[in-house]
Amino acid sequence: MEWKYVLSSVIFSFIGIFVLGFSFWFFEKISPESLWKEIIDEHNTALAIMAGAFMVAMGIIIASAMHG
Repeated sequence: MEWKYVLSSVIFSFIGIFVLGFSFWFFEKISPESLWKEIIDEHNTALAIMAGAFMVAMGIIIASAMHG
């Protein structure tokens, strides 16, 4: 096992998590209502499914970009 590959995997993982968090934060800011308020207080299941799908889709895009 070469440590440079492990280190690069860890660095790319942190970059991916940061980009995913930033993209979800940006999505939260451009939406007209607060997503968490709608999901938790109003029990909006459709919005929760959409937020989960957004996270999965962004994760796939980030993983594909990192993998090359």
